[in-house]
Amino acid sequence: MKVVITGGHHSSALPVIEKLKEKVSDVKLFWVGHKYSAKGDKNTTLEYREIKALGIPFFDLKAGKVYKTYDFGRWVKIPLGFIQAFYYLLKIKPDVIMSFGGYLAAPVVSAGWFLKIPSLTHEQTVVAGYSNRFISKFVKKILISWKQSAKFFPSKKVKFVGIPLRRSIFQIKSDSFKGNSELPTIYVSEGKTGSHIINEVMKQSLSDLLGFCNVILQCGDNYIFNDHDVIEGLYKKIEDSVEGKMFLRKFVFEEEIGEALLRSSLVVSRCGAHTTAELLALKKPCLLIPISWVSHNEQFENASVLKKYGLGEIIEERNLNPEILVQKIKEMLKDLSKYKLNDESALDFLKEDPASLIADEIIQIQAK
Repeated sequence: MKVVITGGHHSSALPVIEKLKEKVSDVKLFWVGHKYSAKGDKNTTLEYREIKALGIPFFDLKAGKVYKTYDFGRWVKIPLGFIQAFYYLLKIKPDVIMSFGGYLAAPVVSAGWFLKIPSLTHEQTVVAGYSNRFISKFVKKILISWKQSAKFFPSKKVKFVGIPLRRSIFQIKSDSFKGNSELPTIYVSEGKTGSHIINEVMKQSLSDLLGFCNVILQCGDNYIFNDHDVIEGLYKKIEDSVEGKMFLRKFVFEEEIGEALLRSSLVVSRCGAHTTAELLALKKPCLLIPISWVSHNEQFENASVLKKYGLGEIIEERNLNPEILVQKIKEMLKDLSKYKLNDESALDFLKEDPASLIADEIIQIQAK
């Protein structure tokens, strides 16, 4: 059985890959995705590193994305992405395509439809993305994480399965982030590609923050801005004069993610679909800085879910500055008991094993 996996949410795919290997001993997996996060970036994506570490063949797809503003270069890449996806599928000859949304899924699934390769997709967000809405015409099944998402798709194709979460977030397997035991610890998570905007604010806030807490900072690995090395240099200058300790990472990998989340009193984070689900599952107090430009204001909607259920506060990106960030973190740390999950029904997406359910759907579609 050959399965091509594609899409923009590789964190959801990893638990499904694990389940597929358990259920189908001879399964052969292939990944179509992004090797680099941006044009001109020489550093590979977290997606590429983690998929290659599993020994799965990785096919780099250079597809265009439809933006609200016209960009000729990006629009040209749309048909080119389809042609490249068509070539990859002819080369691999998969039995089924599993999509995890995102704009890369569109050329892969539509090319698969032309080649009569059955496909299914998983929607991680509360508000369905453009790509999954588009490919809903071509897929056999649409698997959703949140029951509210059903209204965006043809009802006959929809099945609620929840969102697959990494087992590693629920247990501490490392001993990497022991700071000053008399201070709380915050974990600043900027997503797979990092955020130069947040990094700029962190550079100016670092000295103040380390005066009252330890900081685990996942800053990304952008070759253009080189934020990691700049922040590392700043910390070395102030390390001996502050009470808190900083732990800097480009990425927080599987072996350390449980410790980062469970050791921290507060998570400061972007608000992608997977992050939203993990913070809910852990009932973690969080300060959310949603990306302002994503489709359908998706990250703000996700952040609003966490706020609604009593766990989070939101700083909109346009309002973000060092003073506001430091003040809000101080306020939340002083009153953490305020941030508790107020409705257990928010955890409906965890009641069954989503990764196993998705793996079963892949196997069933291939068997038809």
